[in-house]
Amino acid sequence: MATTVKVRQIVKREVDAPGLGDRIRQAREATNRPVTQLAKEVGISRNYWYQLESEAVLGGVAEETLRKIEEVLGVDFGVHFQ
Repeated sequence: MATTVKVRQIVKREVDAPGLGDRIRQAREATNRPVTQLAKEVGISRNYWYQLESEAVLGGVAEETLRKIEEVLGVDFGVHFQ
């Protein structure tokens, strides 16, 4: 009997989020919690957090990471896919 190999299609979808870095910074400042603590809760480095705020992330941010940031900050940045 022949074995089979499954082929998986990975769909890459992107959406622009103008001003997202500034909105992350404003939400962070409103919490009065240190970046180090917030980044640890999200599971990213402090450096990466600052890259997000300055919108200097090459290739965009993973949706999963954005959702964790929203959860930790208690906000919804309104970034949704069609």
